[in-house]
Amino acid sequence: MNIRRVSFDHPDAVKLNDQVQAEYAARYDDEGDATHLDPAMFAPPSGLYLIAYDEQDRPVATGGWRGHDEETEEGHLPGDAELKRMYVVEEARGLGLARRILAALEEDARTAGRTRMILETGTRQPEAISLYTSSGYAPCTKFGYYRDHELSLCYAKNL
Repeated sequence: MNIRRVSFDHPDAVKLNDQVQAEYAARYDDEGDATHLDPAMFAPPSGLYLIAYDEQDRPVATGGWRGHDEETEEGHLPGDAELKRMYVVEEARGLGLARRILAALEEDARTAGRTRMILETGTRQPEAISLYTSSGYAPCTKFGYYRDHELSLCYAKNL
């Protein structure tokens, strides 16, 4: 697998984002994640967006982090790096791609001076919960767009 840094508005990122949104919509019987994301949020040095490509140069996994530099009413803290759009296409699941992307994102955020990686997932994503808890993430105070939603779960890991 080849993991590349891309912009959040890169055509392959848009394609994978559409796929993950469709999966969210199916799992939660809604329209997908309504959190506002702008490509500039993932621009270095205050963010990063990655895509993994297979041997045929097909985009098969994605993930990014965006920085938070001040405390917000949504519960973000200064120094936070927030994971967004972690996703692996169905045919590439079980190959360790999410774990590789997660490790690369954590390392990049740490290098950028971030002190904590945070993420929001949901109760209907047991694969994500397993990945994060087995990678050292622990439940934290809920934050973000879905902080008041009963199916929302938030996790954090000190970097």
